[in-house]
Amino acid sequence: MTDISVAGDLLLKSTHLQINEVVAELRNVRTTALLDRQGHLKPPRLPSRKILAGVIEGLRTALFPNRLGPSDLAVEGVDHYVGHILNSTLRALLVQIQHELHFNSGTEELDQETYAQAAEITQAFAKRLPAVRRLLDGDVLAAYEGDPAARGIDEVLVCYPGVAAITWHRLAHELYQLNMPLIARMISEIAHSQTGIEIHPGAQIGERFFIDHGTGVVIGETSIIGRNVRLYQAVTLGAKHFPVDENGTLVKGIARHPIVEDDVVIYAGATILGRITIGHGSTIGGNVWLTRSVPPGSLITQAQTHND
Repeated sequence: MTDISVAGDLLLKSTHLQINEVVAELRNVRTTALLDRQGHLKPPRLPSRKILAGVIEGLRTALFPNRLGPSDLAVEGVDHYVGHILNSTLRALLVQIQHELHFNSGTEELDQETYAQAAEITQAFAKRLPAVRRLLDGDVLAAYEGDPAARGIDEVLVCYPGVAAITWHRLAHELYQLNMPLIARMISEIAHSQTGIEIHPGAQIGERFFIDHGTGVVIGETSIIGRNVRLYQAVTLGAKHFPVDENGTLVKGIARHPIVEDDVVIYAGATILGRITIGHGSTIGGNVWLTRSVPPGSLITQAQTHND
């Protein structure tokens, strides 16, 4: 055996011993953390980001089978195809809902009550899909009508990141409303990674919503957005400050993001912070920093404010 081979064997043995030590130490840390958090050593499974990405893609296809489904899909086979996609997709979603319920319960095993609750939530979500499709039809139309570069409805649906982001949000928001905040947040973060647009699933967004270009848009959890609102890239609807309690812990769940009323346009780079109201029909110019409410019909620019 050559000197190189001997040195290699010694290195492998040494590395193996070191790895075993690291594995043992990680087990000790993990065990301590599990006992501190939940009092037992069997952690519940979290929902899977990978599976949820597939679930949402399946739901998008079921909502728009003629455009996002297979190119050879025959007209007479659409309902059968949608039924097949929904059946497999909702079954996968059901399992993810079971995981979130189990995680929230803190128990070691799933019980029959949890299984039944997961089925009820899945069924309630499925019943909301037609309403989601109607909302998305309005969003797609608003994008087409609001962008002179758009050559057709189908182009908007399959190409625009803003439309993809609002599609994912509409679905995530329904799950958020059904008290599935972890799954909803995971879906919103998948959309964020794919589109560069971050919309918290708790945000309430009205009909005919359009994000043009989109990269860098941030919409906070308690934002309320009315009908016919248009945003451009790098717009932030955020919180102005984060209150803490007497122990210095952040107070969560309070309304801290803007209210944007109907028919508002917010141009690129605008930052709107706090629980303020942007009155209906207002226009917020590019790169504006706004921390106060403005009345309906306002035109806000960096240089001056006009109230029409």
